[in-house]
Amino acid sequence: MARLRVSWFCMMLFLLTSSVLAQTQGDDYDYDDAFAPEPSPSDDGSPAPIVDDMEAPAPAPVPEAAPSSGEERRALVPALFAFGDSLIDSGNNNRLFSFAKANYFPYGIDFGGPTGRFSNAYTILDQIGDLLGLPLLPPYSETFNVDKMRFGVNYASAAAGILDITGFHFVERIPFGYQIKNFENTLVSLIKNMSAPIVEEAIPKCIFFVGMGSNDYLNNYIMPAYFTQDEYTPQKFAELLVHQYKEQLIKLYNLGARKFIIAGIGQMGCIPFLLAESSNGECSEIVNQMVHPFNAKLKTMIMTLNKSELPGAHFIFLDIENMFKDIFINYKSYGFSVKDRGCCGSGKNKGEVTCLPMQTPCPNRDDYLFWDAYHPTSAVNLLLGDMAFYGGPNFTFPMNIQQLATL
Repeated sequence: MARLRVSWFCMMLFLLTSSVLAQTQGDDYDYDDAFAPEPSPSDDGSPAPIVDDMEAPAPAPVPEAAPSSGEERRALVPALFAFGDSLIDSGNNNRLFSFAKANYFPYGIDFGGPTGRFSNAYTILDQIGDLLGLPLLPPYSETFNVDKMRFGVNYASAAAGILDITGFHFVERIPFGYQIKNFENTLVSLIKNMSAPIVEEAIPKCIFFVGMGSNDYLNNYIMPAYFTQDEYTPQKFAELLVHQYKEQLIKLYNLGARKFIIAGIGQMGCIPFLLAESSNGECSEIVNQMVHPFNAKLKTMIMTLNKSELPGAHFIFLDIENMFKDIFINYKSYGFSVKDRGCCGSGKNKGEVTCLPMQTPCPNRDDYLFWDAYHPTSAVNLLLGDMAFYGGPNFTFPMNIQQLATL
């Protein structure tokens, strides 16, 4: 297997981008609080104290248009709890001292303003939640509000990985293991506000979306600041990730989770950031081949867990790799016209430097597959959400999300 590392030139461009983004950071955030919840209800079960408006983070703007048709629908599940990275982060990194942020314009340009989503509007998680009949999930970083969080919480954090060390060059982020700890905090708060029997009965009926692993490659395995390739072949690295991933998912199972959506990694070699590294403008097959063993082993692990290892559990695998390959090859059939560069970014393929504050994005955003150097546009995210919810076995295994919700 050929070896690949992102060039030092791209690393310097990343650091230049980071220095600009750092100007949007606040310096009043304690790193020790990066994994801590917002003020929660007191021990006697009384409501959480009201945070002064001057200290509270700004509320998310009202979206210009929600994914749903606006019709009143009954939710298919009690709640949706989500764990992941920047592909679904909706604001958890906003208050961290992190270079991985999207709380500035033009992010959210089609949402009504920036929220922390790495998109011009919606994420795949937003679409899945809407199809389940649920409201947009609040990020965990928001002050606890039982009326909102009883429908679910988003714990995803940009730059986070399965491995704690992943993404360390972005400074603060919330790895998967700590996201699970934050879910435990939410459970405590829900029990204090709604009673233990109600929560214990509802949690097994809820859906748990988990999408981890992309940063373990993009911001670990192929980065020059890490030496992971010196220690592991792609096969051995995939084994390491899946082994730890399995232990983390079992922790969620032990906390009551029973319905799992596990998203694989997409065609990473085709993102604008890596297209900019290509001499011929083609996807990096080296990167795609590095990532494939993870997806294959993850699917095998899910098959094993479904057999009998965890009684009562139902896991489905979202084959994001196959979904995106289908979209990338047939992009014109899906109504797109630009697949090889970002809508907002700079340099070759608009992928050498990602979308900067106040940068003017492309006007025809629904024509693009990629919003910035790394992330899909809202139009692609909505399409991926539909594929995950209604798709056949080539996209979702062994069932789709709609079928999982009815179990």
